[in-house]
Amino acid sequence: MDFARMREARLPIRDRRPSFFRAAVAGAAVLAAAALAGCSSDSDELPYEERPVEQIYNTAMDHMDEKEYTPAAKEFDEVERQHPYSEWARRSMLMGAYAHYKINEYDEAILSAQRFISLHPSNKDVPYAYYLIGLSYYERISDVGRDQKMTENALNSFYELTRRFPTSEYARDAQLKIDLTLDHLAGKEMEIGRYYLNRHDYIAAINRFREVIERYQTTTHTPEALERLTEAYLALGIKTEAQTAAAILGYNFAGSEWYEASDALLAVQGLEPQENKDSWISRAWNTVF
Repeated sequence: MDFARMREARLPIRDRRPSFFRAAVAGAAVLAAAALAGCSSDSDELPYEERPVEQIYNTAMDHMDEKEYTPAAKEFDEVERQHPYSEWARRSMLMGAYAHYKINEYDEAILSAQRFISLHPSNKDVPYAYYLIGLSYYERISDVGRDQKMTENALNSFYELTRRFPTSEYARDAQLKIDLTLDHLAGKEMEIGRYYLNRHDYIAAINRFREVIERYQTTTHTPEALERLTEAYLALGIKTEAQTAAAILGYNFAGSEWYEASDALLAVQGLEPQENKDSWISRAWNTVF
């Protein structure tokens, strides 16, 4: 979205539409506002005061220029409330979403962006709306010790953007954030896997490390996951799987500390890394690479 261009957009002093059309829209907006007022307890909403669309929109843009995002968001919302059928309501929808995002009102930003996509699916700024939704989830990604719902939502939003608009100006950054998000999710699996491994619950640990190999194989956590699999399988006495994990680790990350650790674990039992082509580890690896 070209915000420089959008910021330059100002309405003329007078609305050029016929007065009867303005009156009809204003009347409809008054009724809608009254209905909303009856079911809303949001004290932050501006009191209804009928104003020309150019006055509201230009006031909102003035606030944006001054980086006063809270009053800007309220004024953009007011454009939609009072003049829902105007071109400026469409612009306000996305500008309002951006303003809400800037003041960390992420749910409001998501709702505005989703509404924009729903009402204007062919608009050239739809890619930005998807990007803003993804950012609004991404900014709330918590550390790996917490629930990862926001991480999953961010990932899905960025996937949708890159799938539908692969050549858009936002796709490259979205792909970067996809990679970071996948790494974050892999980190969560590793944390849980280590917990089970320390408790000698080897099957549960293997299931978590397996997730990393099968779903997050291109992340930075893969070498450790392979080493941990070597460790867990040796503890269970399943030597061929341990050797396979170490062999794949050696083929792909020979210089890493994790390969040295897995090789040392095998050596204690007189074993060497050796790939079993029928192992799930080998099949999972070959599926991606």
